[in-house]
Amino acid sequence: MHARAGLFDLYGDHLRSRGGQASVAALVRLMKPLEIAAPAVRTAVSRMVRQGWLSPVRLPHGPGYGLTPKCVRRLDEAALRIYRAGTLGWRGHWHVIVFGPVRERPRRERLRADLTFLGYAALSETAWIGPRSSIELDNLLDGEGVVADRFDAALDGDPRELVARAWDLDGIAAAYERWLAEAGSLVDSLPPHASDDRVFATRSVLVHGWRNFLFRDPGLPAELLPPGWPGEKARAYFEQEAARLLPRAAAFVDHNLETL
Repeated sequence: MHARAGLFDLYGDHLRSRGGQASVAALVRLMKPLEIAAPAVRTAVSRMVRQGWLSPVRLPHGPGYGLTPKCVRRLDEAALRIYRAGTLGWRGHWHVIVFGPVRERPRRERLRADLTFLGYAALSETAWIGPRSSIELDNLLDGEGVVADRFDAALDGDPRELVARAWDLDGIAAAYERWLAEAGSLVDSLPPHASDDRVFATRSVLVHGWRNFLFRDPGLPAELLPPGWPGEKARAYFEQEAARLLPRAAAFVDHNLETL
């Protein structure tokens, strides 16, 4: 796990509900069980500040960093999809986004990555669809200076064929199967009386692996998915184990936030 990804997971999974702030020393301590060294933590924090995800704050335990409004929106969007109970409802309408060509390649690639993260798929370079609108979409488009038409529509044709064309369902299903096998091995390797720091590390890796599905699976309606979709079995396992390991992981976080 890279330092930046580890910090995003830490802020989203633990610090968001604890005021969204932590001292530099606490961040270093909390990343240590993930084998992320102090220099890597400080470098990642600096990069996240430049990108507008974190901002410096003065805390009782020393200098630290807190969430920006931009990061709060991103983490809340992610949490809504990570911890939802199964696939969300669908009314038969797609959320469609249409905008003009984006000529600058870095900006175009950034826009594509962000729209994919929010659950949209490209029908063309400038037309995207998602099973529902995103709470973060307005801020994303405004931040990139993109003017887009946005509307809900029931598109022509069989929606199952549209889903199969827009998303790589075979690839997503195979990824779920791999994750489930790897997650089972990870959790099974945890001793019954493991220390809090090891429980924290195990749960962090579990959450990180699951969070990666945000870049692949938009949470498509169950009625549009193939029979026996492995995503629901994987979700049930994730929710069970993440909840079981949370008290010990939270105790480790609280201890390190309170330590001088």
